[in-house]
Amino acid sequence: MSVFVELSIIIVVAALLSGAMRLLRQPLVIGYVLTGVMLGPHFLGVLKSAESMSAFSEMGIAILLFIVGLHLNPKELKNFGTASFLIGFLQVLLTTFFGFIISAVLKFSPIEGLYIGLGLSFSSTIVVLKFLSDKKDLEKLYGRLSIGILLLEDILAAVALIVVSGTSEGMEGLPSFLLLIIKGLILVLAVSLTSYYVMPALGTFLARSQEYLFLFSLAWGFGLAVLFGNLGFSIEVGALIAGVSLSILPYSAEISSRLKPLRDFFVVMFFIYLGYEISFDSLTKMVVPLAIFISYVLLIKPLIFALLIELFGYSKKTAFLGGSSLSQISEFSLILALLGLKVGHLSEDTVSLITILGFLSIAVSSYFIVYAEKIYPLFVPFLKLFEKKTVVADTDIARVYDTILFGCNRAGYDFVKIFKEFGKQFLAVDFDPDIVKELTSKGINCIYGDAEDAEFLDEISVGKAKIVISTIPEFETNNFLLNKVRSENPDSLVVLISYNIDEAIKLYEGGATYVILPHFIGGEFAVRIISEAGFDVKKLSARRDEHVNYLRERKKLGHAHPVWTHSQ
Repeated sequence: MSVFVELSIIIVVAALLSGAMRLLRQPLVIGYVLTGVMLGPHFLGVLKSAESMSAFSEMGIAILLFIVGLHLNPKELKNFGTASFLIGFLQVLLTTFFGFIISAVLKFSPIEGLYIGLGLSFSSTIVVLKFLSDKKDLEKLYGRLSIGILLLEDILAAVALIVVSGTSEGMEGLPSFLLLIIKGLILVLAVSLTSYYVMPALGTFLARSQEYLFLFSLAWGFGLAVLFGNLGFSIEVGALIAGVSLSILPYSAEISSRLKPLRDFFVVMFFIYLGYEISFDSLTKMVVPLAIFISYVLLIKPLIFALLIELFGYSKKTAFLGGSSLSQISEFSLILALLGLKVGHLSEDTVSLITILGFLSIAVSSYFIVYAEKIYPLFVPFLKLFEKKTVVADTDIARVYDTILFGCNRAGYDFVKIFKEFGKQFLAVDFDPDIVKELTSKGINCIYGDAEDAEFLDEISVGKAKIVISTIPEFETNNFLLNKVRSENPDSLVVLISYNIDEAIKLYEGGATYVILPHFIGGEFAVRIISEAGFDVKKLSARRDEHVNYLRERKKLGHAHPVWTHSQ
């Protein structure tokens, strides 16, 4: 059977099972994992191309972490605060310690206990981000805390992978381990310098073609992932750093929106591969340890998270939502277990235990994340016992703009001048990289983007803006933007531009607040000036001088007036 046929079967079965999950109002991820289990070697045995499946899975993880990195602008990392990093670090210590104790009681060897404890302490970046993104909670306070905690956990997991790789040969491997650390620091420094000094210079060239920007982003992400992997790190760390290195560019939101459909496909393949890898051969003798560990991950681990979050001054609801979202083990746990098997630290039975534990924890925790708001009231009495009297202001750190302007040339220029004083509450969006570069250099909050890209519009939360203005002359673009805004916010002020009366009427019928028709509004403005000045030549001369200076300024900026034919 060819790989194409196998992939087709996978997609069809995944669609059917996920459709059934949707009808039953269950998380779709359950359908993905069941697809892998059903088509895997322990049931129908349809899938034979394990290497291809593994490659798809790795690509899904790499793309996901690359997109995460795109949202981690180093200048904005302060938004995560030291609290999330400290919570993550303390949680890893506590969960690893208690996991090690439980493993010892269950007669696992000390080295196996250490692997199990570490594996239990890490939460799944790929799962948490998927569900937070689906719920549109990435910018909520608990979502930002969760991302900060996951970031710290991913760093610690990467360190653990490096340590296992470097010390697998005992003391003889110590020099190799130290050399690996030095190479990593040098590589991160090189990427940082490239990001700050080379990428901005290349930005205009890259953004002139969206197709090439997409291709370059993939090449950069996968290239650094492979480079880090070949140097002894993990591809996940490389992909994350690749994303962070591009996050400072004004094109990061556009790159992220273009990659999301690709991410969704490969993430599905990750969950299918997870189901494919589950071995039930040793399940019977692992029932008791599995029951204990799954209870620990689903109940004790989120409790540790919640208590730590409350101890740092956050509200009981933030603590509960944060803890429940992190109640599973990570893909790093599975990678760590497989590496432990490879270097001879773990048995196949222990690896199977961690793999099955991963599937069960992901499956059950998906319900916790989806229904967290509904089950929260049940835990309020208990959480009240640990909540501080004075809590941190429980506000969401959302990337929401009061005013968003699409199109900064010609008509948009006047709006830019007016709204410049709004600072970070005003966002200018343009499709011309030269304009983006020019406005950014002047301190105006401007990014590169496409007004007809729904994913991009979600990235900038266009539906939450109070004022949305488009000076783009194309009716289709304005109509798409208008429908997008009105589907999320019927109350925002939407100002559009049109050069056609019929199209302007259609935009009004679609819910536009005001439609500017330049060739009509120009005459109306001239009449108003003459009416206000009356027969006062000095007033008209003053307005004339102002207009001449204004036109010279616009000409200097290259803002040519469109040429109209009689038919127009």
